[in-house]
Amino acid sequence: MTELTPTTFVLVHGAWHGGWVWQTLAQHLRQQGHRVYTPTLTGLGEKSHLLSERINLDTFITDIVNLFKWERIKDVVLLGHSFGGLVISGVADRIPEHIRQLIFLDSFLLENGQSAFDTLPEKAVEKLKNIAATQCNGLALPAPRPVLLGYPDDENTTETITGLLTPHPIGTYASKLELHHPLGNYLPVTYYKCTNPVYDPVTQSHALAKKQQGWSIVKLPTSHAAPFTHPHLLADLLLSF
Repeated sequence: MTELTPTTFVLVHGAWHGGWVWQTLAQHLRQQGHRVYTPTLTGLGEKSHLLSERINLDTFITDIVNLFKWERIKDVVLLGHSFGGLVISGVADRIPEHIRQLIFLDSFLLENGQSAFDTLPEKAVEKLKNIAATQCNGLALPAPRPVLLGYPDDENTTETITGLLTPHPIGTYASKLELHHPLGNYLPVTYYKCTNPVYDPVTQSHALAKKQQGWSIVKLPTSHAAPFTHPHLLADLLLSF
């Protein structure tokens, strides 16, 4: 009988979330002998007490680069969900030699020199900044209602997720993604597009993903909240890499 060769996974959450969103998925992978890291980005989740005006996109990228360094991990399947796609884009640009496979899960994508705010109309950006100033002292964007992020619109889910979401550092939306190599940095890349329903904020990123040479584009019949709603489906997909 052939013995399983463990795979190392690093799963990066999206805006307003934390490592908690991967709990069921990570447990499933670990039970099959794999090594799984679910870091929480600075200022979010259990690190929400670290929220400050100094947090930017580079902070998030460094969070993950430092995880690789201090945990001494390599040959990694690196996945970024939603806003986490911007983070793993930066990580792949810096340390591609440590990454086996790059996976974007219904992720935001930016080209070099762009910020998340750059992709939005000026009036929308001003509105978001005003909301941040009014509700979060200008430091962060308050979390939307869970149903707007693709979660089921039922009382139990809404109550659970609302209690876990935290304001997202606004500096990560305002700062630009700096890439020294093409997006994906020549690594094997798969982009999973969630289609049931399509999450409108990432439609521009879906189009950008299709333009990338050599990328695999796969449709998933799930909502944007797939890490929480379909962990076993995602686990099965990850085990194919």
